[in-house]
Amino acid sequence: MADLGFDGKVAIVTGAGGGLGREHALLLAGRGARVVVNDVGGSVHGDGSDLGPAETVAEEIRAAGGEAVADGHSVSTAGGGEAIIQTAIDAFGRVDVVVNNAGILRDKTFQNMTADLLDPVIDVHLRGAFHVTRPAWLHFREQGYGRVVNTSSNSGILGNFGQSNYGAAKMGLVGLTRVLAAEGAKYNIKVNAIAPLARTRMTEDLLGAAAEKLEPSLVSPVVAYLAHESVPVSGEVYSVGGGRVARFFIGMTRGYADASLTPEGVRDHFEEIRDEAGYTVPAGPADELQALFEMIG
Repeated sequence: MADLGFDGKVAIVTGAGGGLGREHALLLAGRGARVVVNDVGGSVHGDGSDLGPAETVAEEIRAAGGEAVADGHSVSTAGGGEAIIQTAIDAFGRVDVVVNNAGILRDKTFQNMTADLLDPVIDVHLRGAFHVTRPAWLHFREQGYGRVVNTSSNSGILGNFGQSNYGAAKMGLVGLTRVLAAEGAKYNIKVNAIAPLARTRMTEDLLGAAAEKLEPSLVSPVVAYLAHESVPVSGEVYSVGGGRVARFFIGMTRGYADASLTPEGVRDHFEEIRDEAGYTVPAGPADELQALFEMIG
């Protein structure tokens, strides 16, 4: 089968000045995409700004024969998101792919979590994906084509100690991914998410000795496939790390039904409610309702 290429496509990668984003940008550009390398150039905690990292990656792409421009706008505001999309339009005349990768960390245990630790994380991860994707969405609808790859995390899907802010933002991205997949279907817009495991400046302290096996470059092939015109799925989430790819999904047990349900009935049938045998994977709310009505008549 033919190699997957991106000739004629324009991709925006946020947080692309280093780590995962840099690898995504380099791979997409190496496959023919024209790339907007977005990065505010701040610290892991979101402080400061410097266009240098984005410029360096863009120059790396150009030196290899590709096309790229650097962008230093912040994803954390609506104006910043619109400016990022405008950078793509001004430079290349269109936008086809958005990879929402920008992120920061402000970890604390929940009893020490404060608004000044919560808000910036939500602003960059969750609101950032919204701010960048929404103006791109208008172009996607008009041209009848678009691809979005969001960056979730096992910290949100599974939970991780000391990351209530980060986990909430990352699970919020799963919900956003699912809704946009449903809304984009008739416009040939496909939206998926990854939950990456990779050694970056954000994770090296958390991963320990395992970090050396988790090269960021081993995540980017999945991003490239999910961003490609041939991807067959939308609304899905993939665990990616160290060359392994697996699907996360939301399952629902068969459960227990009683038209006269009481607290005691829940207690007495709790194991049946939790029993994973015969679980289903609802594609959306309609599937959940169907399963409900099949049980309650």
